[in-house]
Amino acid sequence: MSTPKRLEYSVSERSGTPAHAEPDWTAEHLLLAGLARCSLSSLEYFAKRVNVEASGTADAEGVVTRRDADGRFAFVETRVALDVQVEPALEGEELAKLLDSAEYGCFIGASLTAKPAYEWRVNGEPVR
Repeated sequence: MSTPKRLEYSVSERSGTPAHAEPDWTAEHLLLAGLARCSLSSLEYFAKRVNVEASGTADAEGVVTRRDADGRFAFVETRVALDVQVEPALEGEELAKLLDSAEYGCFIGASLTAKPAYEWRVNGEPVR
């Protein structure tokens, strides 16, 4: 039996910019762009609730291949790397709560079977 084909996709999004799609993007790219934008929007929403401004970029990546469980093609891995600025700066438990809320609040990430792995860089420093 041959190894199933693994297709890897990646996109980058920036908060505060209009949505876009490159001419060669597939539906998979669009889903990842939605995941990236949703993650940024969720962060901005929860930041405003605690009187903080947040903005930045999100890079989303995913791998599509056949799932072992049912043989269907699907995203089997997803990752979102966010590089954001938070002003005023939060630390410790306050920052952790904000990032947890942002991950929880992204309905696209919550809808995926392959739950996203989130990587955060806040104000230039890796978090978690």
